[in-house]
Amino acid sequence: MSTPHDPSTRKAAHLEICTAPEFYQVESGTTGFQELSFIHNPLPQTSFDDVSLTTKFLGKSVSFPFFISSMTGGSEGGYALNKDLARAAEKIGIPVGMGSIRILFRKPEVFNHFRFRKFAPSVPFFANLGSVQIRDMEHREIFEVLNRLEADGIAVHLNPAQELFQPEGDRDFRSIKEALYRFFDKCPIPVIVKETGCGIPRGLAVDLVSHGASYIDVAGSGGTNWMRVEDFRETVVSSKEVEEFDSWGIPTALNLSSYFGLESPRLDPVLSGKVLSSGGLRSGMDGLKSLALGASLFGMALPVALAHKSGGYDGLVQFLNSLKRTLHRGMLLLGVRDVISLPNTLLVATQEFLYKTEQLKRG
Repeated sequence: MSTPHDPSTRKAAHLEICTAPEFYQVESGTTGFQELSFIHNPLPQTSFDDVSLTTKFLGKSVSFPFFISSMTGGSEGGYALNKDLARAAEKIGIPVGMGSIRILFRKPEVFNHFRFRKFAPSVPFFANLGSVQIRDMEHREIFEVLNRLEADGIAVHLNPAQELFQPEGDRDFRSIKEALYRFFDKCPIPVIVKETGCGIPRGLAVDLVSHGASYIDVAGSGGTNWMRVEDFRETVVSSKEVEEFDSWGIPTALNLSSYFGLESPRLDPVLSGKVLSSGGLRSGMDGLKSLALGASLFGMALPVALAHKSGGYDGLVQFLNSLKRTLHRGMLLLGVRDVISLPNTLLVATQEFLYKTEQLKRG
């Protein structure tokens, strides 16, 4: 029998809360993408058919620079969603992330809920585990599970803010950085370090990459607020305590801008080619701006889950194809023929955005 603190129960509650906006307001803040605009190119000097969206991620070719971000797993509802996510990723040719595999070490009987490879045989998919587990668990045990999953990479999520509002959450975050360094050194597959809605300052990103992280997923603020999600597990009304943190974190667009700046070209000897954008992205245009800011790929979770809830597998595929078309059209209107050239695109930013970028560069 499951309990309120059982991992399966918790994962089911997360999914229910996040996909019921009529009852739960889980988003807060702003990403900052609305403060950016492109300079239109009326003479793009290329054709629609000549614009290539293909790129590589985790050693495999993908059809356009988008990934389905990690969501959930370990519950029946999570399994149904993940199966369709993997099938859609395979159909379109994009990467997909799975929910936290922590539950597999406590309830190995749900292993089939994480068997993405049978639904997505050719596209990259990555596992997901918390940084506290990286510190507290035997790395050999983790590597064995990754091998069984046939994962192409693993995302290690940093989520202290969420944990503090989770009744059964972690409270001790000591020695995690050193454990991550050891994990980078031994892990047989690429490691993505991601936040969960609060962003990663530039200085920390450089430090993590310098010590072996393959990618940094900024996962900044402006989208799903996991502090709110955990608070909603107790009641449908958010508490005053959690509302005090509604503006906490680094907005995603500002986070990216602090990494690479707005001057073209955006070259960085450490972070170039190693940064992913997620956290509050809600449109193909947000994705296009992310790529122009220097991200290699952009990702979404909540909009994907909502598309699936409203339209099932077919609605999910339609949503993903719509993102791809927006990116394709936007690249043509910028006169950009391939993804790697997007960081050379000129962006216009508000004065407030520029000021905040300079402040964040100190981080």
